[in-house]
Amino acid sequence: MKNSRVNVPALVSFALFIALFETAVRLSWIPEYLFPAPSTVLNTLFENKSDFTKAFLETLQGSLAGLVLSILFGNLLAVLFSLSEFLKKSILPFAIFFQTVPIIAIAPLLVIYFGFGMPTVVAASFIVSVFPIIANTLLGLEGVPRAELELFKLYGANAWQTLWKLKIPSAYSSSYAGLKVSIGLAIIGAIAGEFVAGGGLGAMIDSARTQQRIDIVFAALGLLSLMGLGCIFFLKVIHRTLQQIRPYALNLKD
Repeated sequence: MKNSRVNVPALVSFALFIALFETAVRLSWIPEYLFPAPSTVLNTLFENKSDFTKAFLETLQGSLAGLVLSILFGNLLAVLFSLSEFLKKSILPFAIFFQTVPIIAIAPLLVIYFGFGMPTVVAASFIVSVFPIIANTLLGLEGVPRAELELFKLYGANAWQTLWKLKIPSAYSSSYAGLKVSIGLAIIGAIAGEFVAGGGLGAMIDSARTQQRIDIVFAALGLLSLMGLGCIFFLKVIHRTLQQIRPYALNLKD
């Protein structure tokens, strides 16, 4: 009930914005060749629903594949960094480097390495989304209170027992925060990959740009927004399920 009350103002504001935008375009206050009316965008979606559906699923597939790789690889690296200061100092700077370089600048290189199509899209999505998971999970693993570490040491727990029973559960909240950031970045990376490798909504946007089909661009952007919101909603469902299953073991906070 709480979430429903919170979402009502947002839904009302969105509906009012759409209505005002539609009115402004119809009254020629805003040029339609720059900003199409919401009704025009909806008509474009329905008229090309098969193309949009196929492109949506392709982008979703690339984004989720890159995100899953980021979760597996990012959490593994964070654990290794927490166990070895040498590995942390040797590898972490390279992860920071890839985070600071714009993905659109290295996307052409990914095409050379992986070829056109899905492999490049997944690689671009992975590169963009992995760092927040590494950084946030490592922050959680290294942020365990010293008193709790001393208590585990007092009871004779070894490094792996401390990692599995104390550090990983304590790092959940930080890791969850990083994952929420990575979801959006995974979609951004997939779109950047599709701009150069083809396929998905990214290719539709690029093609619509050359044809001056601004309605197609806005329709694709709307679908990307829905994709991001849907992924975040699914993540919150998993998060709340974990809260109900193991509230005593994990520090689960939104």
